[in-house]
Amino acid sequence: MRTLLNIGRSGLAALALSAALAGASPATAAGGWRLEEGVKAPSYAVAEPTASNLNIDVVALVCEEAGAARGLQLQIYLSSPGPLLPNGAPPIGLKDTARAEIVLDGQVFPVDILFAGDRVILADSRRQQAPVLSQHLVEAMQAGQTMLLRFDLVSERPGAPAAFDGEAEIDLRAGAGGKAVAVVRRCAEPASDRLASASATLR
Repeated sequence: MRTLLNIGRSGLAALALSAALAGASPATAAGGWRLEEGVKAPSYAVAEPTASNLNIDVVALVCEEAGAARGLQLQIYLSSPGPLLPNGAPPIGLKDTARAEIVLDGQVFPVDILFAGDRVILADSRRQQAPVLSQHLVEAMQAGQTMLLRFDLVSERPGAPAAFDGEAEIDLRAGAGGKAVAVVRRCAEPASDRLASASATLR
C-alpha cells in the first residue's frame, strides 16, 4: 500500500506548466507528448490520455528541483475540482491509503501518490528527499510504446479484496514520442552533464 501525502507546490516548472495549461485550448496536448514551447531548454512535456475512466485532463513529465539537484516527476492535472477519482465515484469513498502503478509495455513500477495543490504527483524514488522517477522507469518510458497509469483509489465493500478501479492510457510513440522524454531528461542532468551535452550539440 502506498500512502497519500500532501505536499506543497515546488519548482518553477510547475508554476509555468499551470499557467500554460490554464490558457491552453483543449487540443493543446492532443496527439502524444508535446514539449514546452517558446524556450530553448524545455522543462516539461504534456500528453492527454488516449483512454481513461478518471478525471484526468493531462499528464506531464516535469523537471523539478530536488534539493540541490533536479529530478523528473510524472504530474497529473485534473479535469475537475476535487481529488483524483474514477468517473462517477463520490469523493467520500476515497481511501486514506491507496495503490498506484505505472505499467510500461508490461513492466510494472509501483509508485507513491502525492497530492500537491492542483496536481497529483507519481514517483517511485527520492532524490535529496524530493519525490522523483527512477532512472530505470524513465528509460522504460523513453523507449516504450504504451504507458498505463493504474490506481486503487476507492474503498471496497467490506470483505472485498483490494482492486484497481482507475486507469489511464498514454500513447508514448505519438507526438514527439521518446524524443520529448529525452529532452526533458536533459533538464534533470547534473550541470556538468548539461554543459557537455550542449557542447556536443554545438560541434
